[in-house]
Amino acid sequence: MLYRFKSQATADVVMLEPNARQLLEVIGKAPGAQGIITSDQIPGAISALEAAIAREHAQHRNNDDAFASEKHEEPAEREHVALHQRAAPLIDMLKRSSAEGKDVVWGV
Repeated sequence: MLYRFKSQATADVVMLEPNARQLLEVIGKAPGAQGIITSDQIPGAISALEAAIAREHAQHRNNDDAFASEKHEEPAEREHVALHQRAAPLIDMLKRSSAEGKDVVWGV
């Protein structure tokens, strides 16, 4: 299933369900079939996403030595998509929407 995020300030952002659900949970929204992030809620949503990204970076920095000595032979291990990569399109949408005072809505 796909989630489609829409704003009058940007083009749509489309995500796979697991990724969209994770990001919605990070910003404190129930990952239902549809919803809204109002322009008033956007700064908090951006802060929550950026804080989660910072936590992930810190966790990986702490584990760098362990990861350096491991061989990642499984494709899933070599192709891991970090939170900052998954969140970047939504963060951009949120920032541009905030600048124009527009809400962001989603639906499946």
